[in-house]
Amino acid sequence: MPRSPLTEAFRLAFRVCVLFSAGILCSMVLNPLQIQHRVTTLSMFTWWVAPCCGAAAVFIGLVYPCVDDCVGHGDNAILTDWTSVMRCLVVFLGINQASVSIPYSDDQHLALSLAAMSLGMWFLFDRTAYGFVLAISVAALATFVAQIFVFSDFYTYTHPDFLFVRSWLPSIFFCGGVTFGHLGRKLAEVDLVPIHEKRE
Repeated sequence: MPRSPLTEAFRLAFRVCVLFSAGILCSMVLNPLQIQHRVTTLSMFTWWVAPCCGAAAVFIGLVYPCVDDCVGHGDNAILTDWTSVMRCLVVFLGINQASVSIPYSDDQHLALSLAAMSLGMWFLFDRTAYGFVLAISVAALATFVAQIFVFSDFYTYTHPDFLFVRSWLPSIFFCGGVTFGHLGRKLAEVDLVPIHEKRE
């Protein structure tokens, strides 16, 4: 039975709220972690960081299902369930933890290691060619925005080695694209129609 416009609007609002909240929570966990390990320093007010991450999560989480509908799920796509979503989120947080806490001989070694991890994450939780392109696009766009923030003196990376930012940053954004895209796909599958309406 086709859903009413009100139901569709409610489903969209639900997805936006969950994605925005997830983005804010990840920001509240990861930004203090980077500051603690002296990876970044904030030169101005920090209130805007969490909303920006929440907005980015909403954008990514809504774009992925739309592309799925336009292109169609690939033959190699892995079925999305909540267990997979939670695993993906844990892996994303773990990669972020590794990027700031595990000692590496140099930044290039760290960048290559994180690039390999990000590819492994895509292989585990996506495996679609267009999903890879989307994650690359997210990484490129987010890195460009980060460079603008740094150039505008809103945000500062200690020991930048790649156009005012750290060379491993695109890999982190790539993993973020996979993570919130995975969450967005699962939320797009959630049916919020009450049971009594389904029976009718």
